[in-house]
Amino acid sequence: ADGVYEVTSVLGGKLIDFDGHMARLQRSLAALNMAVPASGEKLLNIHQQLIARNNLREGLVYLQVTRGAAYRDFVYPADPPPSLVLFTQSKPLLESTAVKTGIKVITIPDQRWIRRDIKTVQLLYPSMGKMMAREAGVDDAWMVQDDLVTEGTSNNAYIVKDGVIVTRNLSNDILHGITRKSILACAELLQMKVEV
Repeated sequence: ADGVYEVTSVLGGKLIDFDGHMARLQRSLAALNMAVPASGEKLLNIHQQLIARNNLREGLVYLQVTRGAAYRDFVYPADPPPSLVLFTQSKPLLESTAVKTGIKVITIPDQRWIRRDIKTVQLLYPSMGKMMAREAGVDDAWMVQDDLVTEGTSNNAYIVKDGVIVTRNLSNDILHGITRKSILACAELLQMKVEV
C-alpha cells in the first residue's frame, strides 16, 4: 500500500485534465512523505510518448509511484529513489456500455482506512467490493458509512433526484475526484442545482 497512482483519461489522443491529476499526485505524495519521481514537465513528456508509441486514441494512462525498493521492514527506507511505472490501456470511454445503459449497484459498508483522500495503491477493500457486486449480479458497489454513501469502489458517487445532483462533501472520507470536480464545474456553468 506504500504507493500512489493516477489514471488519466485519453480522448482523441489527448490527455484529459492532466494538470488536475498531477496536482492530486503531488498532494498524495506529500501526504505520505514520498519523493516526487520527476518534474511535471517530464511526466507530461512520458505520458505523451506512451500515447504516441501505443497509438492510443481512447483509453487511459496509468501512473504509479512507490517509495522504492527496500528490505522487508515496517520502517520506511532512508531516501530511496522512488519507483515509477506507467502503462497505457485502450478502452472505450465515450461509447461504453455504462454510458449507454447505466449500471446497477449494491451498497456495502465502507471498511477502508480513514485517509481515503490519498490515492494509494491499497485497493484491497474496493477490489473485494467489486467481487461482492459481481457475485450479486450487478456492476459495482457503493460504500456506505453512517447511513451515507461515501463513493463507489472506483468512482465518486452521485444521485440525481428531482433535477438535483447530490454528492458527498470533500473530506478525508472520499477521494477528491478529478472527474467530480469537472462535473460540479459543468453543473454550475449549466446552472444545475447541486446538493453536497
